[in-house]
Amino acid sequence: MEVDTTAIHVGDRVAVRLSVDYPDGWAVVWPDSLDISPFEVLDYVVAGPEAVAGGGGTRAAATLTVTSFELGELEIPPIEVAVADPGGTVQVLSTDPFRIGVESVGLDESGDIREIKGPLSIARNWWMLAPWLLLVAAVGAGAVYMRRRARTRPVAEVEKPKVPPRPFHLVALEALDELEGSSWLERGQVKRWHVRVSEIIRTYVEGQLEVPALEMTTGEVVAGLRGAALGGRVTEAFHAFLARCDLVKFAKLRPGADESRELLGVARSLVQMTSGAGGDDS
Repeated sequence: MEVDTTAIHVGDRVAVRLSVDYPDGWAVVWPDSLDISPFEVLDYVVAGPEAVAGGGGTRAAATLTVTSFELGELEIPPIEVAVADPGGTVQVLSTDPFRIGVESVGLDESGDIREIKGPLSIARNWWMLAPWLLLVAAVGAGAVYMRRRARTRPVAEVEKPKVPPRPFHLVALEALDELEGSSWLERGQVKRWHVRVSEIIRTYVEGQLEVPALEMTTGEVVAGLRGAALGGRVTEAFHAFLARCDLVKFAKLRPGADESRELLGVARSLVQMTSGAGGDDS
């Protein structure tokens, strides 16, 4: 990661350049969005891969334009990027954090300080206000009448029977069974299939583990799962699963039908390992 400065004024733009060198035949998955609080991402441009000079493989790069409206010694947190070998094995790379000092914009000390003027008086014309006062009185009287009338009407309250929600793990397992019975893979709809299996697990994580995964990037989901205290092994299993789906969705990786169906077993294992955690009491 390269940053073009170590000190800015509040609101200034900073260019952050990321690059990944990897062997030919591998794939890189850039995050679809980034949360680098306390900095805000104003622009995010990913450049196409290019050959490294001297036959050293391939390089992928991205440029972020960021700013901050907070003051002090702030830190750009580590940014994670996933790479996969031709066999589909996923590795996650992470940048080092980078500190930037953010200062306030200086004031012009040469300017004169003007005295505060007192409030201006407004000439009153009671005859002009009279129609408005009558209108306010009429509206108030109408409101009192409507309130009294509403009190005289009986209000029938009918309680609807509450239907208990279905356990999240059962909903997820049924959705996985339905996906397994689809013909998407046979029709070559590999990306659609992986988008759906990722959506099923993200929906399950959102309901069962109370992590809003449908609105998060994979890196944000993993951070949320770490906060859910699932344990390192389970969290990394979720990470590898979601990163594998991202490679198909964003990096044009196209695994075969058998390899794709193996993800169903992984997805079912993730659900079964965590079905007793979080908000599902069943």
